[in-house]
Amino acid sequence: QVQLVESGGGLVQAGGSLRLSCAASRSGFSINAMGWYRQAPGKQRELVATITSGARTVYADSVTGRFTIPRDNAKNTVYQQMNSLKPEDTAVYHCQANHWDWATRKTLVYWGPGTQVTVSS
Repeated sequence: QVQLVESGGGLVQAGGSLRLSCAASRSGFSINAMGWYRQAPGKQRELVATITSGARTVYADSVTGRFTIPRDNAKNTVYQQMNSLKPEDTAVYHCQANHWDWATRKTLVYWGPGTQVTVSS
């Protein structure tokens, strides 16, 4: 089992910055990828950025150049540095982590409860 604890959301003006954190508690296995997804009111949840344990990253086109996703493997923590925020970045941001489960031979996916980010114009 993996539990994800997010922090760092809030209200910011357009052009400002926020830093999200997600700490994963786990036992007995290594987490593979961690990342951030977001869901705005009336929209589907979408990928924002992910990073593997080997530091390979994927970013949504809409955030490339503005967001980065550093990760501290020793602390099982992933961050999201969000710069040049826009009103359209307003959403609930959810942390996600996954790992390979040898017993079931499946990739297990875990979600955090989410943290609200609101960008005012």
